[in-house]
Amino acid sequence: MRRILAAVLTLAASPALAQEREYCPERPGLDTPACIVDRGRVSVETSLLDWTLDRQPNSRTDTILIGDTLVRVGVDDTVEARIGWTPYGHQRVRDRQTGAVDAVGQSGDVSFGLKASLHNPDGSGLSVAALPYVTLPVGGSRIGGGAVGAGLLIPVTYALGDTVQLDATPEIDAQPNAERSGRHLRYSVAGGATVELTKSLSAALEGQVIRDRDPDDRTTQTFAAVSLAWQARDDLQLDAICVAGLNAAAPDVQLAFGVSRRF
Repeated sequence: MRRILAAVLTLAASPALAQEREYCPERPGLDTPACIVDRGRVSVETSLLDWTLDRQPNSRTDTILIGDTLVRVGVDDTVEARIGWTPYGHQRVRDRQTGAVDAVGQSGDVSFGLKASLHNPDGSGLSVAALPYVTLPVGGSRIGGGAVGAGLLIPVTYALGDTVQLDATPEIDAQPNAERSGRHLRYSVAGGATVELTKSLSAALEGQVIRDRDPDDRTTQTFAAVSLAWQARDDLQLDAICVAGLNAAAPDVQLAFGVSRRF
């Protein structure tokens, strides 16, 4: 009887750490959510197909990424480690004057990062995190950056009740120059709102501005995006996103479909 009573008291005294957070993949939006993966859990988030069209006055560029994957691992209650890699990308550039085509298929770079929660790691209420990362040039120069890069994101989310969430993600990066020697500053901000349409289906409307200070080609790109995410099970999400470029410097359109699974 004493053993039974001791077991009951132990369970009652245990903190609610065993209560698992809702699954919170980073796909498919332009923003990065501030939530952290549970301690000891792994989230694998993969773009099954990602196509980008960029039409410029003298060229048309089609870029297809297959299997672009982010793996997030919960280190403790407030920190997750992460690694990302694009195993295959295909880029086709057609000269609009001569019709000449230049195509290449190669892998992309590898990124490593840590996301640390600064407030509410479960993403409830006002949630804030810091996400420093570094990229290593293990892939080809057309799909990858061609040199070491690094950056910092500050994801911020604010839940308005149970059905609406506001998102903002400022970011600053040290990007490799287009000519592959040296690095330059690139900074951006994304923001939007996510609405829960049903218990398992949500939609997001977002915008983003990117300022790239490459010495050879300084540009400002603006985007708008709409995405859908369907949580088929507690640990499984399917998603789709459409991103439209809003000015001449931005690619015309991006379409992507993916899946996220928690283990």
